Amino acid sequence: MNFHLKVWRQKDAKSPGKIQDIEATNIPADASFLEMLDIVNENLMDKGEEPIAFDHDCREGICGTCSLTINGVAHGPSETTTCQLFMRKYKDGDTIFIEPFRAKAFPIVRDLVVDRAAFDRIQQAGGFITARAGSAQDANNLLIGKVDADAAMEAAACIGCGACVAACPNASAMLFVGAKVSHLALLPQGQPERTRRVRAMVKQMDAEGFGNCSNHYECEAVCPAEISVQWIAKMNREYSVATVKESVS
Repeated sequence: MNFHLKVWRQKDAKSPGKIQDIEATNIPADASFLEMLDIVNENLMDKGEEPIAFDHDCREGICGTCSLTINGVAHGPSETTTCQLFMRKYKDGDTIFIEPFRAKAFPIVRDLVVDRAAFDRIQQAGGFITARAGSAQDANNLLIGKVDADAAMEAAACIGCGACVAACPNASAMLFVGAKVSHLALLPQGQPERTRRVRAMVKQMDAEGFGNCSNHYECEAVCPAEISVQWIAKMNREYSVATVKESVS
């Protein structure tokens, strides 16, 4: 299969970027999108040209590092991560636009690579517990109702890829933060920091420059882990309660 790629190229964060036309030739239909980029990069290097910089790690749809916007859609038409998108999804001769995730809080490092350390700082602000759970056997002695356990696992499935931010017209991180706040708020181990956690994580989210949620639901539509917007509502309730408790304490 052959494709005409329109790829965002940018030397570094301070340099202006532009779309570059690149031909992808002799691509197997069963190749993943990242494997296609590997083939393209080999051809570029054979010609003495700079390869396309892009992020990847597990290539198994687990880590979410492969953060690309493909034809205007975060992760492309894969309903999962970019590494699990296969070229058979496209027609021979298709033109494909490839860009990095676009958000003020995700500055471009080079080409298709963005700095998503803002998510790490939000997590560090409150996405942890201080309760001693002991070994795995000890932790399993903490009885948790099935409804709460299932709900917590659904929220914890968020892989922090940032697709929700890239898809949102406001570059909001509320789906990510909502999931991280909620899954700990549902568990007994997360209760000691419950009030402080939501306030600290929301404060850090705002400090990083993410926008607010205005209920477009684009975040849910592109999330490879199918995280529901219900967790945004859950976070808003947690934040309201925490604010009231803080004001009366």
